[in-house]
Amino acid sequence: MLYQLHEAQRAMALPLRFAAEANQHLFRHPLNPMSYTPQGRALAAASELVHSQLQAHVKPAFGLAHTTIDGNAVAVRERVVLDTPFCQLLHFQRETAPAQPRVLMVAPMSGHFATLLRGTVEALLPHADIYITDWRDARDVRLSAGPFDLDDYVDLIIRFLRHLGPNTHTVAVCQPSVPVLAAAALMNADGDNCAPASMTLMGGPIDTRHNPTTPNKLAKSRSLDWFERSVISRVPVMYPGFMRAVYPGFLQLGGFMSMNLDRHVSAHVRHYFHLVRGDGDSAAAHRAFYEEYRAVMDLPAEYYLQTIERVFQQHQLAAGTFRHRGRLVDPAAITRTALMTVEGGRDDISGVGQTKAAHNLLKDLPANLHRHYEQPDVGHYGVFNGRRWREQIAPRVVEFLTAHDDA
Repeated sequence: MLYQLHEAQRAMALPLRFAAEANQHLFRHPLNPMSYTPQGRALAAASELVHSQLQAHVKPAFGLAHTTIDGNAVAVRERVVLDTPFCQLLHFQRETAPAQPRVLMVAPMSGHFATLLRGTVEALLPHADIYITDWRDARDVRLSAGPFDLDDYVDLIIRFLRHLGPNTHTVAVCQPSVPVLAAAALMNADGDNCAPASMTLMGGPIDTRHNPTTPNKLAKSRSLDWFERSVISRVPVMYPGFMRAVYPGFLQLGGFMSMNLDRHVSAHVRHYFHLVRGDGDSAAAHRAFYEEYRAVMDLPAEYYLQTIERVFQQHQLAAGTFRHRGRLVDPAAITRTALMTVEGGRDDISGVGQTKAAHNLLKDLPANLHRHYEQPDVGHYGVFNGRRWREQIAPRVVEFLTAHDDA
């Protein structure tokens, strides 16, 4: 019912949205004398803020048409190499490139689209052959495709690794650290020659008992039944996934923003004054960030609820009780896949120590295949995006991938 109410509210707000959009054009039109006055700029700025809050934000494009390799501009083409109902395997195919590590980048299926990792891909693209899990919005997946849960997630990673072949590296950002480690453990235990050459786990919830954050505490403070009753809803009739049980994207966005509400309010106030003053660069940066940040997707209910229970409430992987389709997953079986963990010193999503805990689980992995790096003074987003990522973290990840590549 909540989803239906949300859609009804959006429909009722359409006239206000259209009026705000019209006012923007009116008070910015060069033939309107008001557009040159402080009052006109203030009205245009206020109209933009109203319109941006009511606008539907669709999945952004990656927009990575070029990269630079050895000082030369190289064209990049996006190509879908494997398509499944819930996810497509997307290849950033470079026109010309030397032999470099092949990387399966596993994007989080946790609200935002894979395009949130645009900066992550962009920094690694000159140094690696990148494939990424491009997740679909669950509201667009027909009910006939069946459910998608944590076991399906692990299966999909294994399927993608086998499709890409031996000597493929994995980079998991945030939530997929758990299914990636589980997939690597199963493949190592089976002697699968497509087991990843390395795993780079970045800001992931391997063991949330270390330095629990606000989201970790929330997951522990409520029962699974509470989460199912409070945040799970059915997709409305206007979408292809009609009647699929999902954790709606608009609820996730509300949760994201409420964690740092004062910061978001301040950002919008600054944006208003940038618009009034005509600071185009600052206004453009604000728009670009929130176009990405506010573009969210629905998650399959089965996957979301299992993740809450098995990862955040029961800590199954760290406790040694994680099972995949009834089979116990033993991280100690990983003896060939090198492990790098990356954490942010100010991460308020995955606390310091939660990702590093993976090293304790890989008891039989040789010491020379372990590596950990903590970046001081960055939060969760800064672990895989922004200046610190580009200048300090990415070079270390590239060096790790290269050191463990057999090509």
